[in-house]
Amino acid sequence: MAPQQRLDRIVAQIAQSMVAEVCSVYALRADGVLELYATVGLNPKAVHQSQLRLGQGLVGTIAASSRPLNLAEAQKHPAFEYLPETGEELYNSFLGVPILRAGRTLGVLVVQNEAHRAYGDDEGEAMETVAMVIGEMIATGDLRSLSSAGVELDLAKPVTHHGQPLSEGIGLGHVVLHEPRVVVTAMFNDDTQAELERLAAALSSLRLTIDDMLSRGDVAFEGEHRDVLETYRMFAHDKGWVQRMEEAIRNGLTAEAGVEKVQSDMRARLSTVTDPYLRERMSDFDDLANRLLRQLISGEPSHGAKSLPEDAIIVARHMGAAELLDYPRDRLRGLVLEEGAPTSHVVIVARAMNIPVAGGAKGVVAMSDSGDAIIVDGLSGHVHLRPQPDVEAAYAEKVRFRARRQEEYRTLRDRPSVTADGHPVSLLMNAGLLVDLPQVEQSGAAGIGLFRTELQFMIAATFPRAEAQERLYRSVLDAAAGRPVTFRTLDIGGDKVLPYFRNAPDEENPALGWRAMRLALDRPGLLRTQVRALLKAASGRELRLMLPMVTELHEIDQARALIMREVKHLSRFGHGLPLTLRIGAMLEVPSLLFDLDGLMEKVDFVSIGSNDLFQFMYAADRGNSRVADRFETLSPTFLRALKSIADAAARHETPLTLCGEIAGRPLEALALAALGITTLSMSPAAIGPVKAAILKTDMAALRAAIADPLENGSTGADIRDIIREYAEAHAIAL
Repeated sequence: MAPQQRLDRIVAQIAQSMVAEVCSVYALRADGVLELYATVGLNPKAVHQSQLRLGQGLVGTIAASSRPLNLAEAQKHPAFEYLPETGEELYNSFLGVPILRAGRTLGVLVVQNEAHRAYGDDEGEAMETVAMVIGEMIATGDLRSLSSAGVELDLAKPVTHHGQPLSEGIGLGHVVLHEPRVVVTAMFNDDTQAELERLAAALSSLRLTIDDMLSRGDVAFEGEHRDVLETYRMFAHDKGWVQRMEEAIRNGLTAEAGVEKVQSDMRARLSTVTDPYLRERMSDFDDLANRLLRQLISGEPSHGAKSLPEDAIIVARHMGAAELLDYPRDRLRGLVLEEGAPTSHVVIVARAMNIPVAGGAKGVVAMSDSGDAIIVDGLSGHVHLRPQPDVEAAYAEKVRFRARRQEEYRTLRDRPSVTADGHPVSLLMNAGLLVDLPQVEQSGAAGIGLFRTELQFMIAATFPRAEAQERLYRSVLDAAAGRPVTFRTLDIGGDKVLPYFRNAPDEENPALGWRAMRLALDRPGLLRTQVRALLKAASGRELRLMLPMVTELHEIDQARALIMREVKHLSRFGHGLPLTLRIGAMLEVPSLLFDLDGLMEKVDFVSIGSNDLFQFMYAADRGNSRVADRFETLSPTFLRALKSIADAAARHETPLTLCGEIAGRPLEALALAALGITTLSMSPAAIGPVKAAILKTDMAALRAAIADPLENGSTGADIRDIIREYAEAHAIAL
């Protein structure tokens, strides 16, 4: 049977069973227009001719809001709009429901009667059930060629999401949904009681699985925080949710179709909610519903081993760091998140693995299907879903260009990093995982300027034992092959919550709360265990320890006393010790700017944590997309603060490094070097571009060019323009 005939038969059967004079189906086209695709009761000549925009009339209102409308007197509704070609002015009562699939509106199903009447809840349920069937017809492409306007339905149209760049790079590939929507093929049941029993059994199994996950303590390994699983447990026992699914089954659906219907209804209703807590709870519910669907269809609540294409781009609402590591790295081309911030655990890991990431791409999961072509631009934050050929070709050329540039950078790997006028600039790399270590050699880094020891803790199921810590730290030193390595002691708290760390408080502003050095000094056992492992791993070598988020100088004294206690302990029991031990501090809290001389005298080296220092100076949360880019990193205010640090370090001959995102961008790196900060630590991929810029720069000339605007209060944009003009004049790629 032809698609149009099937659709015509469906609307006729609905009209008959609902005792309705009119039944109509409107499909949403790729141009945002709702086109009448089938009708009984309206003028048949209006089919494929009558059109409404999103938000126009009652049908457009339903499509725009994804909510049903049930009206006894439709013509009195403020959104009512008469379309002369349809002849619908005779009809008063109106019931319309959105045609939904995966929470996405594909059209509208409507019944109308001449008599003034209100449709019952059971009739609304029946309409929503049939709308699901029509939604599958639309989604499978059965109705693709019916439009007289020749416009595709809203299925495979190109969509661009404007997200936030979280990890540099460009990835072209195909969508792999992290929690893929389970395709329900059996819609209607033959035995209601049997389906109710299937649902009950699946729920029981799901609840046992969640309880088992909690009791085994493998929460972190599964990538779900414990409080999320507790929420799962609450949802899994929620009587209202179960009753809605049971009601859908009693209305004729299979157990899995009932779960999908309730899930789709909930998605549509909460799609416009802006409250972050409620949206997070919706994500919890969505994940749980998917688990239940997999339990019903495959008998397993998890999606098991993933069969990835060679060019996989993971699309997810959110995910944990350990979950990303479950995917084979050689097939990953990118990651797209509906949520996520630069400091998210998964983003930190993705950046370490050189995986392009875009975050804040709201709605991308619902708009995607596994296998869709996709481009993730980690430079701009743009995500192109089902891109047009010219867009794909442009990005493919961009990738080839970047590959050629990377090849050029590789030829510079063994060249000393020295400016055109003979000033050395040391380029180090940031790391935190074993997967980072081969890049020390590959990138040509002069060493590891920041090893984030907390990443080992964040991806573990339980607190790593001292022996495991020692093995990791020894591996890092071995991989560095004599190059300097700076280990930052445990920097947890704030946004870096360990799921197995039960003493973490619920803080209103965790970035300014109990974290990093504050936590370590209050819980000295954590720091002592880590320091002991580091001392043993560095036996016979140099050990550089860096203290994070130092706020007052006495914190350095306390930490140094604790470290020296561990040195004495190991010495007493005959353990090998480092040949040299250097203790440094991260300068990321503005209070230290007012005691720079005291700081330089107390430590062996200083590292500027530019990310936190910048956000604290401007009271701008770098994880908040509304303010993260509001302030200029090259503003004279911030640059003068950095120069004061560089001057103090020079006075005291204290080695100074800057770790942070600005170190890895060539333009900003040139500005930093001009200020006198000549040791920079960055991601491995950034070393080549920064070195290429350094080699061509006459640092004395650049320093002279920015001196006046730096001292006389010009804007950051002015300083940026000066450096850009200098780069263009000297063929320096930025």
